[in-house]
Amino acid sequence: MKILVTGANGFVGKNLCAELENISLGKVIRYGNFKIEEIFRFDISNTIQDLENFCQKSDFVFNLAGVNRPKTQNEFMQGNFGFASELLATLKKYGNKCPVMLSSSQQASLTGRFGNSEYGRSKKAGEDLFLNYSSETGVHVKIFRFPNLFGKWCRPNYNSAVATFCNNIANGLPIQVNDPEVELELLYIDDLIDEMILCLKNEEHHCSFNGLEVIPDNNGKYCYVPVTHKVKLGRIVELLNDFNGHGFSTLKLSKIPDNSFEKKLYSTFLSYLPKEKIAFPLKMNIDQRGSFTELLHFPDCGQVSINISKPGITKGQHWHHSKWEIFIVVKGHGLIQERKIGSDEVIEFEVSGDKIEAVRMLPGYTHNIINLSDTEDLVTVMWANEQFDKNRPDTFFEPVK
Repeated sequence: MKILVTGANGFVGKNLCAELENISLGKVIRYGNFKIEEIFRFDISNTIQDLENFCQKSDFVFNLAGVNRPKTQNEFMQGNFGFASELLATLKKYGNKCPVMLSSSQQASLTGRFGNSEYGRSKKAGEDLFLNYSSETGVHVKIFRFPNLFGKWCRPNYNSAVATFCNNIANGLPIQVNDPEVELELLYIDDLIDEMILCLKNEEHHCSFNGLEVIPDNNGKYCYVPVTHKVKLGRIVELLNDFNGHGFSTLKLSKIPDNSFEKKLYSTFLSYLPKEKIAFPLKMNIDQRGSFTELLHFPDCGQVSINISKPGITKGQHWHHSKWEIFIVVKGHGLIQERKIGSDEVIEFEVSGDKIEAVRMLPGYTHNIINLSDTEDLVTVMWANEQFDKNRPDTFFEPVK
């Protein structure tokens, strides 16, 4: 399959082309069995001759080209409707009846706050053009009305409040929120790209619209992404300030449920970090035995640390009422010993970085870890189910033997 992407250097175009390239190189298998032979990237720097060449060869077209911030209102129609006309005319010229996807906007509904949108009118004209083209030629057209998009590589201070907030908060710049109660419908770029890839397999979701409301409809003339997030501006700013406050000078990570808006926003926020926030020092607790360094604190599942024991050193020799841990030796050769309090039986686990395994430290068992090497440090990753509480340490000294 040969695919043409117009607007390839834009926010959606860059993300789409990156995933198409991953598929073409065999790096992604979740979409199933289909091959991408070539990706034609068309943007403002290309020539009309390039468009002619691409339109002759393409098996599918993603039309993402358009104008968002023109110098004059007239440029909306010229950029959004004019280029679409040229694209379809070129496909007609070469008798290419491959499917075509069009990126439109919620503003094309021309309802509510978008009732007098020049941008919306240009997008609606593009939709009508594509639908007429489909009626005339029998070509499958796939029209998406995008809500507000967010994700990596989105240009701040352009047409995305989320991108602007992420960029400014990450870089210590001011933001302006006129009404924190304003609710946005947000679509994450990876969710959109997944749905666009489904278009290549003719498996996209269809809908109709009642104003801005999406009505799932297998026979609908529009396409949509089933997963969007409705979030107030104030909540977005609150989350970003939390991410910024906890993740870049401390070990604490914010609670981020899987597949949640918070998770997607956090990934987006990270993509705007300046160099000075990418790395930060950790406190190493060093003594004659080696070192112990806390790595990460999780709000609901404890902490991860790294322990380095010098040759011949024994560490631990304590037990816990409720805390439990997992020790994973990643370098060196050691011995872990555990003994149930009140018992003489010692259970032992010989561990090595050459054969990595996880060993549980059980509640009510005193335990230690011994470096068996005479020359090499023993490096152990340690996870505890709770963070250390100096007011209730739940750690009691008692030798294993």
